[in-house]
Amino acid sequence: MQYQILLQKSSEQHFVASVVGFSDAVADGTTEQEAVEKVKAAMKEQLATAKILTVEVSTHAEEKKEIDPWIKRAGVFADDPTWDDFLEEIESYRKQVDEETMV
Repeated sequence: MQYQILLQKSSEQHFVASVVGFSDAVADGTTEQEAVEKVKAAMKEQLATAKILTVEVSTHAEEKKEIDPWIKRAGVFADDPTWDDFLEEIESYRKQVDEETMV
């Protein structure tokens, strides 16, 4: 696996290397290479007793969408060839009901 290392020069003969995203993986050295090698060793030690997992965390908005009953059914008739006919039937029925209630 590849990790990004932030390398900082703290003085003329002192460098600090830290692994981006791992606050505990920090090492220093008198040269850039020494600091990098030390932080790689610290990282290997950490990874020997740990796991890196990928998890999905949903936002509140995403959770709300999952609960919304309309979202669950959205697009259910998208490929139905009789959908337009069905809508015409509904429109015709509504007109009929409107005419009956106006009399």
